[in-house]
Amino acid sequence: MNVEKKERDKQLEAEFLELLEASMSVALPERGEIRNATILQIDPKSGDTIVDLGSKQDGIVHAQDLVRLDPEYKQKLTVGQTVPVYVVNPRDNDGNLVVSISQGLQQYDWDAAKAMLGTDDVVEVTITGHNRGGVLVRWRRLEGFIPSSHLITVGTGGSDRRDSLNTLNNVVLGVKVIEVDQSRRRLIFSEREAQKEWRQQQKAKLLSELMEGLVVTGKVTGLRDFGAFINLGGADGLIHVSELAWHRVDHPRDVLKIGDEIEVYVLSLDRDTNRIALSRKRLLPDPWSDAMNRYHEGQQVEGTVTNVVDFGAFIALDDGLEGLLHLSEMGDGTLKEPYSYVKKGDRLPLRISRLEPDKRRVGFTQRWGVPPVEGAEGVEGVEGAPVDASEADLDQESAPAAELDVEMPVADAAPIETPADEVATEAAPDSSEPTGDNAADK
Repeated sequence: MNVEKKERDKQLEAEFLELLEASMSVALPERGEIRNATILQIDPKSGDTIVDLGSKQDGIVHAQDLVRLDPEYKQKLTVGQTVPVYVVNPRDNDGNLVVSISQGLQQYDWDAAKAMLGTDDVVEVTITGHNRGGVLVRWRRLEGFIPSSHLITVGTGGSDRRDSLNTLNNVVLGVKVIEVDQSRRRLIFSEREAQKEWRQQQKAKLLSELMEGLVVTGKVTGLRDFGAFINLGGADGLIHVSELAWHRVDHPRDVLKIGDEIEVYVLSLDRDTNRIALSRKRLLPDPWSDAMNRYHEGQQVEGTVTNVVDFGAFIALDDGLEGLLHLSEMGDGTLKEPYSYVKKGDRLPLRISRLEPDKRRVGFTQRWGVPPVEGAEGVEGVEGAPVDASEADLDQESAPAAELDVEMPVADAAPIETPADEVATEAAPDSSEPTGDNAADK
C-alpha cells in the first residue's frame, strides 16, 4: 500500500512540475504588445469584457474602450470570438491586466498602411482638424496627417488659407501613404502625390454610375471660350458653349460663374476616353416650342443685344428666343455700321417683323410701318439658336442683303465632347481660373 501511495505522489509531483514549467514558458504580456485573445465573458452590467490571452492572467477590456468601436462591429462581439487586443497595462493599481480591442484592431490598419507604401494606391481620408503644419485626418481607425506642402485643396499661406482650413472639417480627400512609423504612431499622407491617380479613379467610378439622359448636379469649376467645366463629384464634364442656353452665348461667363451649382443633362459618355458631354439648355424650356402662341408679327417686344456684327445685331428676348435686327432695320434705316448705335448688353424696344418657328427664325425691326429698304427683304429672320460658325463669315460686302437670310446650324447639335484634362492646355485660360479636375491638369 505504501508503495502504491509513493508512486501516486510521485506521479502527481511530476504533473505539477510539468504544469509549472508550462506556465513559466508562457511569456507575460508586455505594454504595447498585440495578441489574439478569446472572449470569455461580456458583463452586461459594467460593460467590461474578459478575454483569455493565453497567459496566467485573463485580460479585461473596459467599457470605455468598447465605445470607440464601430457600432456594427461592437454588436457582433460574442463569447468565444477571437479578437486582437493591445496590452495597455500589464498590471494596473488593482492588479488587472488591461487590454484594448479598439487599439488591437488598429493593427490591421497599420499593416494595410505599410503595404501601401511605395504603391500607387489612393485611399480616402476625412479631415478632422488642422494645425500650423497641415491638416489632421482619419483613415479607418487611425489618425494621420497631411503636411501643408502635400496639400493642394487649399493654398499654402496667408489669411485666406487659414480661413479655408477652418471650413475643411469632414471634407474627404484622396491621398497616398508616404510614411508609416507605428512605434511613434506616425502616419503621413500626401494629397499632391495622389492627384493624378485620384482623378482617374473618381472619373472611372463616375462613368460607371452615369448614364446618358440622366440629370445630375455639379459645380462650375472652369470657364473657357469653348465651354464650361462642371465637376460632378471628383471628375469634370464639359458643357459646350452651344449647349449653355437656347440663345447665343458668346462666352460662358455671360450665363455662369465659377462656383455656381447647377443641374445638367448628360448628353453623351465615352468610357474609352473618359469624356463626359453635358448640356444646360436641355433642361431649359425651348422658346420655339410655343412661339406662335406667344408672339406674332408686329408685336412690340424688348430684347437684349447678344452680339454685334457688321450687318446688324443679334437680339435675344427674355425667354431665349433669338433673331437678327438687320442694319437696314435699325434706327431710321440709314446707318452705315451698327457699332456706334448698339453694343452687347443693350436693351432695345423692337417689333417682330417676321416669325417662322418651324425654321426657328425671327426677325426684328425698329422701323415698323416704314417701307423696307430696297434689297433688304429677307434679312430679318436668322435662326435664333447659337451658331458655331463666326458671323464674320457672313460678309455683308461680299453678298447682297437678301443672301444673308441663311440657314444656320441648329442649336441642339451635339457639343464637342472635349474632356477637361485635354482641353485645359489647348485654350488660353479665362480670367476666372478653374479649380478641381481641369485645374489640376495645368
